[in-house]
Amino acid sequence: MVANAYRVAMTLNVGDTIPSIDLFVMGEAGPEKVNTADVLGSGKVVLFAVPGAFTPGCSKVHLPGFVQQANELTGKGVDRIACISVNDAFVMGAWGDDQQVGDSITMLADGNGDFTQAMGLVMDGSGFGLGIRSKRYAAIIEDGVITNLDVDENGGVEVSSCSAVIGRL
Repeated sequence: MVANAYRVAMTLNVGDTIPSIDLFVMGEAGPEKVNTADVLGSGKVVLFAVPGAFTPGCSKVHLPGFVQQANELTGKGVDRIACISVNDAFVMGAWGDDQQVGDSITMLADGNGDFTQAMGLVMDGSGFGLGIRSKRYAAIIEDGVITNLDVDENGGVEVSSCSAVIGRL
């Protein structure tokens, strides 16, 4: 079973430092390697995770909320907004283009699920043909330290929505 391939990790909590993991973003010439310490480790960052690019809840509600309210987040002192999913950089790049994120959101590809595993937020979607994915969550990170972490445990977009995050800033 695919889920057994991942070591069960404890969920990181408020006060924990984000893990330093290599991920990918889609650059002009193709996938570019980035490290979470560089992308998420300085300033105030809002990171939100989705189970999958192009899936209904992620494409109709979750990501669009952050696209539409990006200026409100930056107006509250957020230096970077990042979306992460267990998808490859090509998919994340195409999804970002489809959703017209522009430069407002960094689309992080956690293709192997390494960051998701290190966060302790793995979701087994194999019953739906999705394999190992990330739980839906939103984190506020300040200089690499998690200051707020909310996980949607019931499949909806509630505590991890952009409106909810704005209320916590």
